[in-house]
Amino acid sequence: MGERRARRPLAFILGANEIASAVAVHLHRAGWACVLSNDPFPPVIRRQMAFHDVLFGERIVIEGVEGAAAENTVELFHCIEQPSCVVVTPLQLSDLIAVHTADLLIDARMQKYSATPDCRHIARLTVGLGPNFVVGENCDLAIETRPAKVGNILESGATETADRTPRTLGGVGGERFVYSAQEGLWHSPLEIGARIYKGVVIGHLGATPIAAPIDGFIRGLVRDGLRAPAGVKLLEIDPRGRAAKWTGIDERGEAIARAVALGVRIKLAERAAAPHPGPLVLH
Repeated sequence: MGERRARRPLAFILGANEIASAVAVHLHRAGWACVLSNDPFPPVIRRQMAFHDVLFGERIVIEGVEGAAAENTVELFHCIEQPSCVVVTPLQLSDLIAVHTADLLIDARMQKYSATPDCRHIARLTVGLGPNFVVGENCDLAIETRPAKVGNILESGATETADRTPRTLGGVGGERFVYSAQEGLWHSPLEIGARIYKGVVIGHLGATPIAAPIDGFIRGLVRDGLRAPAGVKLLEIDPRGRAAKWTGIDERGEAIARAVALGVRIKLAERAAAPHPGPLVLH
């Protein structure tokens, strides 16, 4: 009989956006089995930088790491045992913890304006990315995502609150995005990476035409046929010309993912080195 393969530590990652996907790539390389739990809000727009679209039957490979879809618990168990890929599932955290215990839980949903629950009891180590995380209250470790402090690792205190000011890209801030004014079914015939010009209609939200706000390349785009809630990003234009990037892992995702991998490694090493309490003595 052959030797039994050692179990890889298991990480549940909340979100299937580009940040969650960058984190999954780095943890996968470090030997973790990664499961990304897709959250439909807000819709993923940087889909060529994310594993999200494997849920729609597409083959997604990011920096040499492939995503695999698991629609149910049977498929989930099978995919977790595959060392060549990361897993993406529509199953939510309550479903995941009912069938498997995680060593690591990372909240990468980037829900900047929502309340963040305390999930520290669910996994051996919990990590929060971005605003609304307080170490010791709703996570064990936190990572800053704001431009000036992106990738900073917090072992105490709170991450900075969101200020509703998008970071700049090629000198352009919030004007490179288009948001949904109301809920509606989104349709677009265009693909991410397409060259586009200001004023050209990119898609329709219900019956409302949505035009490009600036010249550039389509960097983000809600998937055709999805229902978009009000107040979410429908598309993003990259104005940087030849320097435009819409695939793989960008600098921000790389910084955050590296910080997660480093912070997790340090925290687990500290816990392993800590003296264990002696036996309980009754008097």
